[in-house]
Amino acid sequence: MKVSRLRRALLLVAFAGIVTIIQAGDIHAAATQTAKPPSTLLPAVNVAGTDARWQLIELHRNGAIGRDVAVTFGLPFAPGLLKDARNVRILDEQNRELPAHVEPTLRWYFKDNSIRAVKVQLHADLDGDTRKLHFTYDVPATTPLSDGWDYADGEVQDSNDVTVPGVLATLTAQWMSASLIAGPQQPTSSSPYDRYFATQFAWAKALPSKQGSSWLFDRPTALFQQYVRTGRLDYLAAATESYAFYMSHLRHFGMPGWPLCGGGWSLGEVNVCDPKYVYIEPILFALGLNGDDSRHDASLVERMMGSWRSGGWNYPAGPYDKPEHRFTEREMGLGLLETVSAYEVTGDADYRKDINDRVGWLYDHQQHNPDGLGNDGSWRSSWQAHEGDKYDAATDVRGTSPWMTENIVDGLWHAWLVTGDKRIPVMLTGFGRYLERYGWIDIDTLKPGADWRDSCSGASGQISWYWSSPHGDPARVLAIQNSDGWYSDYHNVELTLPVALARYFETDPAQQRALDKRMALLGSSYNMTCATTSATPRRFNWNNRGVGVVQWLIHHSATQP
Repeated sequence: MKVSRLRRALLLVAFAGIVTIIQAGDIHAAATQTAKPPSTLLPAVNVAGTDARWQLIELHRNGAIGRDVAVTFGLPFAPGLLKDARNVRILDEQNRELPAHVEPTLRWYFKDNSIRAVKVQLHADLDGDTRKLHFTYDVPATTPLSDGWDYADGEVQDSNDVTVPGVLATLTAQWMSASLIAGPQQPTSSSPYDRYFATQFAWAKALPSKQGSSWLFDRPTALFQQYVRTGRLDYLAAATESYAFYMSHLRHFGMPGWPLCGGGWSLGEVNVCDPKYVYIEPILFALGLNGDDSRHDASLVERMMGSWRSGGWNYPAGPYDKPEHRFTEREMGLGLLETVSAYEVTGDADYRKDINDRVGWLYDHQQHNPDGLGNDGSWRSSWQAHEGDKYDAATDVRGTSPWMTENIVDGLWHAWLVTGDKRIPVMLTGFGRYLERYGWIDIDTLKPGADWRDSCSGASGQISWYWSSPHGDPARVLAIQNSDGWYSDYHNVELTLPVALARYFETDPAQQRALDKRMALLGSSYNMTCATTSATPRRFNWNNRGVGVVQWLIHHSATQP
């Protein structure tokens, strides 16, 4: 009998890293003059140094009726912190233990196989709309519940007819950030970026239940990650509702790829065979933060990964080995990102191999581009093939989309956190140098009729080329900008990620200074007037899905203590 991926995943113990023990909240890793592998980049939290004020749980009525309510939530832990789920105890206001069912949902497969998150279930008296509890994890519980209940048993229908938990439980931003459930994060709610996010959220919080394109670039993950950094209930509520809605539109049957497209996603105008709408990362957050194990299983994850492998209605994933091959930064980047998430959720060795393969494709593409034009730091491809036009080497414009490459950068960062692959810092610093040389339009040269920025950006607003090319005919590059590049400064927020990551891994002082200057200039991208622009709903997703970590990166470096 074939053993399921999930069962095999539970038998795996992926490579165990040697963790650096530091005080809780200080996520800054000890570093040397070379980029550290993830075992030291992501240190465990010292149990003795944990601040108990972080170990708070606040219950919030979310539609549940009555005093006695069923509560299910997720509780994430940093690497090495929790070995036995029986040690998790939930305590009331008088420090009395409440009977609770606790079981692991995630493990640190790529470190020491310790528990990454647990699902907690308990019945609680909720007299009003909120109640504060806390948790410990140092000694075994004395009143455990041997059995839990189906996650759906505690759910209610909300105003959008989406099934959501009747009670939500929020954790502190400090605990969630230190847990590394979303990788390194800086807990805060008052930075310029956080104010930008909050301004966008004012128009983006309503569930986009009709327009499929509003979900492009992964709306649930954008919300979950900002909840991790801030602990805000409204972000958790929106993330939870969005996750439930998103998962309800996945195809749970059929083989992946055309024509059945099992594992695909559809809503409105979005075809189920389009893999760029297939996201596994939200499953990780739903398990770790909500304890929601009800909306996926190993076979669904396998189908979702099959969508990325097969390419859906496009070409199968694979290496870029011919100049005329169709290549999009979004598909390659998101495909890697979701492969990493599939491994984090299941621990399946096949997905771990897929990560290595995809990193290798990107490394060979950047370092040894088959077009013979050398390594300029980009993942250079054909504009014509990119746009689905007929390829003609004589008229093609070989280049890259700076803002769309953020998807590759995000995928590589997540892959590095899991693997410590030494090829990844090389690629990230290479692309950072490419951006500085070829990616940005000199704003001093802009003039009326050739200023492609939104007026909200202001005089110092930065803008990247829509299609950047140091090798193509400048007239053709300009024609592409005039045709498609208006308001591409809408993507400046996500471009902070490749700049910050290049700076994180960069060792050359001159390059570091250039990247520091660029990051300072990109501060204009957090303009509140620009944040109010809601004409393109998916902008909320593309701006925010991967950039929360920038607030951590700007305070850290892989090459300096």
